[in-house]
Amino acid sequence: MSTSRRRPYWRTCLSQKRGNVQYGALPYAVGPDGDLRILLVTSRGTRRWIIPKGWPMKFRRPHKAAAQEAFEEAGVIGKSEKRPIGVYEYDKVTDDGLAIRCTVTVFPLEVRHLGRTWPEASERDRRWFSQTEAAERVDEPQLQDMLRTYRPSA
Repeated sequence: MSTSRRRPYWRTCLSQKRGNVQYGALPYAVGPDGDLRILLVTSRGTRRWIIPKGWPMKFRRPHKAAAQEAFEEAGVIGKSEKRPIGVYEYDKVTDDGLAIRCTVTVFPLEVRHLGRTWPEASERDRRWFSQTEAAERVDEPQLQDMLRTYRPSA
């Protein structure tokens, strides 16, 4: 019997030749005044404001994986678009201090319901921001540009 432990799925993703790909959701809602609002969550470790994102999921299309991450990290239920609006890069720091360059493909997600509780509620905060405020809160320049310029399709 083998004594080795199984590698976490995210570690398997890191070792694949296609790169360190993640899928992210841009949760948004249009208010009665027509203003676009963006929902951000805090990261677990540094408590920075980020969009919900995660590693590819077996047997799940990228936009569906992004929607699943939004549910787990922020309690979002909504309609995700199949086409991404862009990509951004960031350095993920693992628990053992290793910095890993990740590329996140971002899919818009129209929020239709926000749960009172969600799987990671005890680990993260969530908050609505205007587009400008959301862009100011995140650190990654490419993501800032996406947040400032995104317009939902009609």
